[in-house]
Amino acid sequence: MSKLFLSTLSLLPFALRTLALNPSCAPGGNFDLSIWSLQLPTGSTGSPTTISSSQLESCSGYQDSGHQYFFTESGDGALVMKVPGSPSSSGCVTTPNSLHCRTELRESNPSSWDPNAVTNRMTVSLAVKTPDNSGSGTVIGQVHIDDSVSSKPVCEIYYNSAGDIQVGVEQTQSGGNEILTKVGNIAVGTTFTYELSYQSNVLSISINGGAAKTLSTYSLDAPPSYFKVGNYNQGSSASDVHFFSITVEH
Repeated sequence: MSKLFLSTLSLLPFALRTLALNPSCAPGGNFDLSIWSLQLPTGSTGSPTTISSSQLESCSGYQDSGHQYFFTESGDGALVMKVPGSPSSSGCVTTPNSLHCRTELRESNPSSWDPNAVTNRMTVSLAVKTPDNSGSGTVIGQVHIDDSVSSKPVCEIYYNSAGDIQVGVEQTQSGGNEILTKVGNIAVGTTFTYELSYQSNVLSISINGGAAKTLSTYSLDAPPSYFKVGNYNQGSSASDVHFFSITVEH
């Protein structure tokens, strides 16, 4: 039997779900964050701040006190993830293997899974209020190869200032040869939903409940993987992404 992880509100229709989000709670009071850890664009050089799932959980869970990077929107209760820009423009902190800063959730329970399994699916409702100024745009979701195998992603979902949604898929586990495919266009600031799956060794994405688009995984050979979701800035300007539901199924 598949194991199902849900945000506390993800089964409700979107309009009701938005109304039901509690602006008085930290994100952990509105979303099931028990399966995630959080990386922030702060910390010391090469060692960004990481917040564990136990710190994120509950209405009184973690949100940064200055409401700069990870917090609940006071109006609609959305989960807000912000990044101030690039290290050169803002002084933000990156991981050793990246030139870019992020406020991003990393799946930690399970820490990785088999893409050959029948169900590996993440469904996210969000609005990109401010994309970064890079050509490809802010990364709003990923399937990433298990860290013990590679530091590279399987795929990244990009959203740019023109509203273009593209998925970049690596061709090999060593990375550096990503192929971009445009999968949709949504006006900046507009709420939409994507469903990203990597199951039965098939990688696919659908936008707003439309037909799923299958993406080649080239020579990746179904490496153990995990999901990421958030705001992984690729440019030099600030970016701002609001989330209304996050659901993961295995």
